[in-house]
Amino acid sequence: MSPEAARDSLRGGRRWVVKVGSALLTDDGRGLDEQMIAELAAGMAGLRESGREVVLVSSGAVAAGMLRLGWETRPHELHNLQAAAAVGQMGLVQRYESAFQKYGLHTAQVLLGHDDISARDRYLNARSTLTTLLDLGVIPVVNENDTVVTDEIRFGDNDTLAAMVANLIDADVLLILTDQEGLYDADPRKYPEASLVSEAAADDDRLEAMAGSGGRLGRGGMLTKVRAARLAARSGTQTLIAHGKTSEVMKRLAGGEPLGTLLTAGQAPVAARKQWLAGLMRSSGTLVLDDGAVDVLRKSGRSLLPVGVKAANGDFVRGDMVICVDGAGREIARGLVNYNLDETRCILGQASSEIETLLGYQGDPELIHRDNLVLSS
Repeated sequence: MSPEAARDSLRGGRRWVVKVGSALLTDDGRGLDEQMIAELAAGMAGLRESGREVVLVSSGAVAAGMLRLGWETRPHELHNLQAAAAVGQMGLVQRYESAFQKYGLHTAQVLLGHDDISARDRYLNARSTLTTLLDLGVIPVVNENDTVVTDEIRFGDNDTLAAMVANLIDADVLLILTDQEGLYDADPRKYPEASLVSEAAADDDRLEAMAGSGGRLGRGGMLTKVRAARLAARSGTQTLIAHGKTSEVMKRLAGGEPLGTLLTAGQAPVAARKQWLAGLMRSSGTLVLDDGAVDVLRKSGRSLLPVGVKAANGDFVRGDMVICVDGAGREIARGLVNYNLDETRCILGQASSEIETLLGYQGDPELIHRDNLVLSS
């Protein structure tokens, strides 16, 4: 794909994750930048108006808390970091809420920990919450749950968190807004002759050597952004790194303008997710489908509903991978199941409308959602 074609492909990107760094939000340590927050809200409102879905991953809670507490240097002690995050998160969320309300947009605060994405059941819960918010037209504002995490399970920076959110929701584009124009082939602060990298493959091994170190307020530098792009590419997400104070940066990037650095993925999000599911070798159980369900999956690509399942075997919990077979035991598909074994046996063969009556709560209408299901070859 030519550079022009790669940039032009961004026009069709429907689902965006926008990550904003601390230096942009806190005006490099001089307080929350109200104008910057207003411009970010305007840019994301523009993306929404153009039919795109947007998730905001925002740094700045610790930095904002430091300012409120009068601390000039970032503390090293975990309890002080957590205290600063708790104090700063309040002001940060208030300002986002106010900024987006001007465009008639609702926001939702979503605090994630590592277990929320790595644990199978929490992964599905987090994905369902975010996609539901997007379906409702809400802009989720995501941050690491800094107030309760321990040092051993921190994401380490919000670039990585943003990439994991992109994986979680199959984002088309990850936009990392920073205080630099993009990735240079050398550190421009040391080498004035360094050139901006307009486009490269996210898995290019040379990128890490080009990346520099982080700033005073944030933990992430260009190296974390390069690594985040590589992580995002696993789910087919294209990554853009651009200066957050460039005029109308989101609108211009969405229009294919060659700003910043584009780090490309090898395939589209849906194809990447299906490939990942197909590669999951460990199965925790099987679902035996009736002929109607087999036909629906093969011909229509729809979700698997409880009504089409005749039997369930194994020892699985929500989020486990299970194999779907026909009456003769032939593998039809595999996917991530929304219910554990006992719950599945309780609802199999029943209409989705009966789930609440049978289980005592209204869960997902699908046993396996089509986004979490791949047909066997």
